[in-house]
Amino acid sequence: MFQKLEDVEKKYIDLTEKISDPDIINNNQNEWKTYMKEHAEIEPIVMKYREYKKVKKEFEDAKEMMNDPELKDLAEMEMLEKKDMIPQIEEELKILLIPKDPDDEKNVICEIRAGTGGDEAALFAGTLFRMYSMYCERKHWKLEVLNENETGLGGYKEISFMITGKGAYSRMKFESGTHRVQRVPDTESSGRIHTSAATVAVLPVVEDVEIDINPADIKMDVFRASGAGGQHVNKTSSAVRLTHIPTGLVAECQTERSQVQNREYAMRLLKSRLYEIEKTKRDSELRDARKSQVGSGDRSEKIRTYNYPQGRITDHRIGMSIYQMEDFLNGNLDEMINNLIAADRAERLKNE
Repeated sequence: MFQKLEDVEKKYIDLTEKISDPDIINNNQNEWKTYMKEHAEIEPIVMKYREYKKVKKEFEDAKEMMNDPELKDLAEMEMLEKKDMIPQIEEELKILLIPKDPDDEKNVICEIRAGTGGDEAALFAGTLFRMYSMYCERKHWKLEVLNENETGLGGYKEISFMITGKGAYSRMKFESGTHRVQRVPDTESSGRIHTSAATVAVLPVVEDVEIDINPADIKMDVFRASGAGGQHVNKTSSAVRLTHIPTGLVAECQTERSQVQNREYAMRLLKSRLYEIEKTKRDSELRDARKSQVGSGDRSEKIRTYNYPQGRITDHRIGMSIYQMEDFLNGNLDEMINNLIAADRAERLKNE
């Protein structure tokens, strides 16, 4: 670990010189931005390592001072304090050295689709969308609906939306998978509990430089936007459907009045889906190596059950249950997500 830390510190010193180089600043802004990003990413590791070296030196100095009878008591206090700090800082360094998901700071596109359960599944998809909307409000993130297919009862067969905010993917990625609900539907007169499901996919929003699409591979169709009622029907063909011919992937957007804006959003969605395919391949190799399923993003995996009669939400990946159903559905997800992050970190630390 310490050799790795030495290498990181050397790289940090080299990057510090590069980002201060007038030639790079004035003549190659893209290169300078790359260096700045790398510098910022490793700075917390270097600062913590330097703190470690300082504390270690202070420990050794206090140990030396123990030989002086007049300073022995003071030196002993100092030595014991630093001795307790060293393993704590070492643990923090181990965590900082865990490779970060390069997508963690990205914005996200979420897709919720009703699964088994008919109208009740569509209503549950609506419940999940409301939950994530309220979570975004708590985090001061911006949410924009890209595409929606509503049902007459207020649910969604499917809905896609973009979340813009610092570290959105780092937290929302743990929501990917199948969410199952157990509750008595409003339409059920006999009071029988029904089980239905909805799937959630969380895709990082990608930049143009990260994924390149040949324009010849895209087929674009335009059509009139439609909604849950006649008052929502658009009289112009502003809705856009993009089909990626090589993969057959389709992305639609019909929420904006402008065809240009709908095309832009549909293209973002299409790029994110194509990126997800590559990311899934990459992540599956990592999972094979570390056997971790936390945050895997596999939407076929049943990740969570919402049991209304018991007022319980259970996350099956970490075996955690929360009994504040209303609070959770009102967007208070941080306790669950924090535990998922901790479990993922522990698993990755174990396999480093």
